[in-house]
Amino acid sequence: MRCRPLSFAGLLACAAPAVADAPPALQDRVATILRAAGPGTRFGLVLLDDAGREIVAIAPDDRFVPASNTKIFTTAAAFDALGDVTRPDVAAGASVRMDGRDVILTGNGDARLSSDPGCAADCLSTLADAIATHATRVHDVVGDDTVFPDERWSPGMSWNNIATRSGTGVSALTLDDNELRLVVTPAPDRHGAASIAAPDYYAIDGHVVTGGRTAIRIDRLPGSRRLRITGTIAPGAPAEVLRVGIDDPADYAAWRLRQMLVARGVRVTGAIRVRHRAAGANDDPAIRGNAPVAHAPAPPPPLARAVPRPLVEDLKLTSTVSQNLHAELLLRRIGRVTGSGSIADGQVRVAALLARAGVERWRYDLVDGSGMSSYNRVSPRATVRFLRWTQAQPWGAAWRATLPVGGIDGTLRRRFAATPLAGRLNAKTGTLNGASALSGFMTARSGRTLTFASYANDMPADVSVTDAIDAALLLVAASQ
Repeated sequence: MRCRPLSFAGLLACAAPAVADAPPALQDRVATILRAAGPGTRFGLVLLDDAGREIVAIAPDDRFVPASNTKIFTTAAAFDALGDVTRPDVAAGASVRMDGRDVILTGNGDARLSSDPGCAADCLSTLADAIATHATRVHDVVGDDTVFPDERWSPGMSWNNIATRSGTGVSALTLDDNELRLVVTPAPDRHGAASIAAPDYYAIDGHVVTGGRTAIRIDRLPGSRRLRITGTIAPGAPAEVLRVGIDDPADYAAWRLRQMLVARGVRVTGAIRVRHRAAGANDDPAIRGNAPVAHAPAPPPPLARAVPRPLVEDLKLTSTVSQNLHAELLLRRIGRVTGSGSIADGQVRVAALLARAGVERWRYDLVDGSGMSSYNRVSPRATVRFLRWTQAQPWGAAWRATLPVGGIDGTLRRRFAATPLAGRLNAKTGTLNGASALSGFMTARSGRTLTFASYANDMPADVSVTDAIDAALLLVAASQ
C-alpha cells in the first residue's frame, strides 16, 4: 500500500519502518521523506553530529542555489572583519557638511539612517537640524555615496525584483531601507476608486478599484520615476501598505533632506544632485561625480554625523528577517576594510574566510551578499563545514545568536512551532524562485548539537518542499 503523507506526522510515519521489518538506516528514512515531496526536485542534505561525523549525506557535493543562505557567509565575514560589533557603529554613520553654499550629505555604509518622524537614533533629522542651525539659505543639496563604487545591483539578480523592496538599489548613502511606502485605502462605496497616499518622489498612475479581494500590482521600469499601480482592494479592508524599491538611493536621500530643510525654514535655491563613483574608479577621497579631481583640497569637516546603534543589532536583524539590502551593504563594508568597497573586494574577504574554514574553492561560487543572485552556488558539505568552523571562532557564539530560532522569531517564527525543535533550532532560511534552503544548528533529543545544511532546487512550479525538509530534520533530531 502506498503511503500518502499529509502532514509532518504523516511524513514521519512514511519514513518509519513497519514493526515486523528491520529498521532501515537513518539516511534511507530521510531520503524517503524527501522523495515524498514529489518528482523533479533536487535535494542536498548533510548533517553532522557533535563530533563532526556525518550522519546523513544526500548529494553532499552537488552545488545548489543557496538563496538567502548566502547571508550565512556574509554576516560571519562581518563579525570577522569589522571589529567590535557591540559598540556604536560611529564610522559608518552618514554626515553632513557645507561646501560653500552647497549641502553635502555623505553616506559611509550605514544601513539604518531614518527619516521617520518617530526616529530616536541614527536620524536624518539630526543632520537637518545641524544645517538649519548653521544656515538660513543654501544652494544645492548633494547626496554623496562615493565611499562605495556605484554597483547598485549584483550580477544575476532578476530585473523584476528591482522595483520591489527585495531588490532596491544598494548605496553607501542609505535612507529608510532605500524604499518608499505607499498606502492604498478602499473607497467608502463598493466600486469607487481607491485612494493612494505617497510622497511625491514618484509620479503615480493609480488604477486600483474597490471590490473583490485585495490584489494590487506595482509596475515600474528600472530607472523610471513613474509607478503604475493597478488591481483591486476589498471593500472595508484595512489600508494596504506597499513598499517600493528606490533605484538611486543617494538622490532619494538628498531629496528627503531638502524636504526637511525647507520644513525648518531653510531656503533652498538650487537643485538636488548626486555624486557617484564609477565601478573600477580609484579610491581617491577627492572623487567628484564619476571622475577623480587631482589635488583637490580636503573637504570642510562635517557639521554633524548620525550615530548608528551597535552593528550587532543590525547583524541580528539582517539574519532574522533576511534583509537583503543590509546584507549587500555588509558585503561592501567588508570589502572596504582592505579594498575599495566593491562587490569583488567583499567577495575576496568572504573567500579568504571560507579558505580558513577548510572549504575548497570548487565547492562554491558566490557573487553577492544577500542571495538574490541566481549565480550563487554552494554544496551542503561546504556549508556544514563552514558552520562547524564558526563555532570555534571567538565570535562564533555571538554570530550563531543572530540566526532565527525555530518557532520563535523571524523567518522561522511559524516553522517548527509546537514541535520538539521549537526553540531548539538556530538556522538561516533561503527562498528564491526554484530554490529553498535551511542551514544551521539544532539540539537533538539527546541534548547534542547537530549541524546541518539542507538545499532543494528545481522544484516544479507551485511545489513547496518546506514540510519535507522540516520533517526530515525532526526525524534526525528524534533519532539522536
